[in-house]
Amino acid sequence: MQGVTDTISPGSIARCEKLIRPYVRRTPVLSIDAADFGLMPGPLCLKLELLQHSGSFKARGAFANLLTRKVPAAGVVAASGGNHGAAVAFAAMRLKVRAKIFVPSVASAAKVQRIRDYGADLAIAGDRYADALAASETWAEKTGAMPVHAFDQDETMLGQGTVGMEFDEQASAIDALLVSVGGGGLIAGIAAWYAGRIKIVGVEPFAAPTLTKALAAGRPVDAEAGGLAADSLAPRRVGDRVFPIAKNYVHSVALVADDAIMTSQQALRQVMRIVAEPGGAAAFSALSSGAYRPEMGERVGVIISGGNTTAVRFD
Repeated sequence: MQGVTDTISPGSIARCEKLIRPYVRRTPVLSIDAADFGLMPGPLCLKLELLQHSGSFKARGAFANLLTRKVPAAGVVAASGGNHGAAVAFAAMRLKVRAKIFVPSVASAAKVQRIRDYGADLAIAGDRYADALAASETWAEKTGAMPVHAFDQDETMLGQGTVGMEFDEQASAIDALLVSVGGGGLIAGIAAWYAGRIKIVGVEPFAAPTLTKALAAGRPVDAEAGGLAADSLAPRRVGDRVFPIAKNYVHSVALVADDAIMTSQQALRQVMRIVAEPGGAAAFSALSSGAYRPEMGERVGVIISGGNTTAVRFD
């Protein structure tokens, strides 16, 4: 199939799912009416990946890496805005391997504490994800630790693709699926699973339009890296291995403002008692703000991808 490599395919995602199943949660799907949020009435399915181990979907990719690759005595190293680091730290703890995690200064206190609670050696490196990535690469060269990339790695995308496989089993009737985008590992994995069978819509902040700029340029290019969700949705550019899959199977990308993300966090809390971090609520904000408008009768799914936050006020 065009756009799905032999490595990142529905078959390889299914094999990965069997391998990581003992280590990850099958997160629930809530089927509701969009009218509950004051939107045009219609079926809406929310996939609650914020209930995954370590607080986000990233645990899937972390276990895929540690279970399929030979981990050296020096352990593993990862760069992260927070969620990937927590996931790698959690997987390393469960599998009893050493982990070194580099995060930028924008990483939230909740994510930093979670990484430390899992027993990883944590270091603050620079102000943005790109700074932490550079520090992690230096560490890997110095120590021989195995790097676990947050998004632009086959094993990572395979693990994240199991979100799509699982959602497909739980909500097979959806027509469109909204997925938040940072480096693109989640949307690439999910898009590879569906391989054009449904409409995959990326959602990213105006302040970090990585996939939007890549699609406009025809290749990954540097983009802004800021905004409310900078600790999870603001790498400098979308992944090189991510891009071909996204180009072929992502239908469109909706851009959302920080205010819309914050409003969607509040709505999820008030209506559903779901506490999502900014990056976790971004996909839903495309619906609640009107940045994405479903077609008449369209059945929509949304990935609520993370909940590692202590920074949201609801009163």
